[in-house]
Amino acid sequence: QGQLVESGGGLVQFGGSLTLSCARSGTLFRLVSMAWYRQAPGKQRVLVAHITRDGNTSYVDSVKGRFTISRDNAKNTMYLRMTMLKPEDTAVYYCNIYPATPLDNWGQGTQVTVSS
Repeated sequence: QGQLVESGGGLVQFGGSLTLSCARSGTLFRLVSMAWYRQAPGKQRVLVAHITRDGNTSYVDSVKGRFTISRDNAKNTMYLRMTMLKPEDTAVYYCNIYPATPLDNWGQGTQVTVSS
């Protein structure tokens, strides 16, 4: 399984925007569905959005219309464009294959903090 490196997080004000990036090593990136997950303080890690190898996307209701997931198979990279951010979006964001389990290899994640 490829190594995962998330980046792009930071501190942003309510209503602001951020774009996260996920780099996955290995040659199989283009063949797998990928996803963004997040873990808020004191809560379990949950799915945010996923994208198939063909580019079909799906989002949880809480981020629909605000987040956009995309991928560049030539660069082995996936993105999450986040707009209209809310304090409840504060979490550590992770990328991984879809679906992923706690037993899969996970990266360090990238912290997103939204101030009110």
